[in-house]
Amino acid sequence: MTDDASAGRRPGAIAAAAAGRLGRAGGRALTTALGGRERARVILLLAAVLALASADSATVGASAIQLRHDLGINNTDVGLLVSVTSLVAAAASLPFGVLADRVRRTRMLGAAIVLWGAAMIWSATAPTFGQLLVARLFLGAVTAAAGPIVASLVGDWFASSERGRIYGYILSGELVGAAIGFGVTGGIATLSWRAAFVILALPAFALAWLVFQLPEPARGGRSPLVSGTAKATPVEDAGEDQETDAQRLAQEHGVEPEPELILTRDPRRLGLVAAARYVLSIKTNVALILASAGGYYFLSGVQTFGVEFVTKQYGIAQALSTLVLLAVGAAGVVGVLLGGGLGDYLLHRGYLNGRILVSAISATLAVILFVPAIFIRSPLTALPYISLAALALSAQNPPIDAARLDIVHPLLWGRAEGIRTALRTLAQASAPLLFGAVSDYVFGGGRSGLQWTFLLMLLPLAASAYFLFKALRTYPRDVATALASATASR
Repeated sequence: MTDDASAGRRPGAIAAAAAGRLGRAGGRALTTALGGRERARVILLLAAVLALASADSATVGASAIQLRHDLGINNTDVGLLVSVTSLVAAAASLPFGVLADRVRRTRMLGAAIVLWGAAMIWSATAPTFGQLLVARLFLGAVTAAAGPIVASLVGDWFASSERGRIYGYILSGELVGAAIGFGVTGGIATLSWRAAFVILALPAFALAWLVFQLPEPARGGRSPLVSGTAKATPVEDAGEDQETDAQRLAQEHGVEPEPELILTRDPRRLGLVAAARYVLSIKTNVALILASAGGYYFLSGVQTFGVEFVTKQYGIAQALSTLVLLAVGAAGVVGVLLGGGLGDYLLHRGYLNGRILVSAISATLAVILFVPAIFIRSPLTALPYISLAALALSAQNPPIDAARLDIVHPLLWGRAEGIRTALRTLAQASAPLLFGAVSDYVFGGGRSGLQWTFLLMLLPLAASAYFLFKALRTYPRDVATALASATASR
């Protein structure tokens, strides 16, 4: 009898053992791909931070129907819930940018994540729309820590030659988080939007504990984490500040810096106003901020109203629409990985503008591909267009983020990212509210209202492509200026 029972259990035990071996093999492969255990830990945790913030925003969009029914609100109110979070985050990004340049970043980020979890639970228990709005205000204030701190840590933990690829890995966290928000907590929201927020809050506390365990990297990119699976470059072996690959190319090509923008004193002595004035005087930085704002503006609108649009446009159930958006999200993950890697590849091949060019072409393709996707009524016909558009939209971000670190002094990375995050987040904040208001009051609501709203909102995405093509002319000189500043201020 015992032998029979053991025999009955054997297929399950064999399957469990096979799954365990497969999981361990996958973990080893991922660790190898990311360059070793320590690098993998850092990359995955930073990606998880962005995933948490993105999942929260996507959950609001995926819960839009339930929120409207339960709280008696409309599309404009749903957009307001996302917008107020972003508006407060925009304001809070500035002080967090200052702190990112001056305090221990890993501890500050861990503390902020603990407050994220508390704010999500508060959101789940809010009995009225007004109280939910207040909870979202608090959430926006604490999530603002992510942008400046993550950017500063990436610059100090990873060598310039691979930052595009590393950003691709980390920014994939945003898309994975959005997929979780749409597919997992969004599915739970069909039963209870409050339960969706609670379940999303629980991983925040575990993530905070793991972030607290991270070591603080040396500032200025002086001690990057060297890949254990690739040959170290001279820059990675150096113990002092070195020029980035882009700065080396600018020097080899004889690109002259902008004399009036060369910093001759320690950037840490600059106050927030002086730092803001300086980073906004860098022409390429302004172009990249505007381009990033256009892309994230459109993405924010998609996150908020994407499920509802897909449901109405293609005549499918909400559960099936979330599966469609999950497929689109997978294409977005492929996009960030391709975009970051391609930008680095062109730079390694000696093309100074490689990262900017990849972003500009990607933004242009995204606009072109979204147009047929908005008007097609068949989900099977539309899916390839939507997926390729999402791939192109996502591909522009890693090269942009890597390029920004090449045009700003390392000791200004936190404040520069805080300023960029504030301005970009203002665009994100306006998107859900404007998408909802234009849909309701300009185009009359319903499927047609959302359809024409999505078409109109492609204009900011087209503007982002325009600014990126303009940056091709200014980027080389701003790279040379950043090198001259780093040399003069030592």
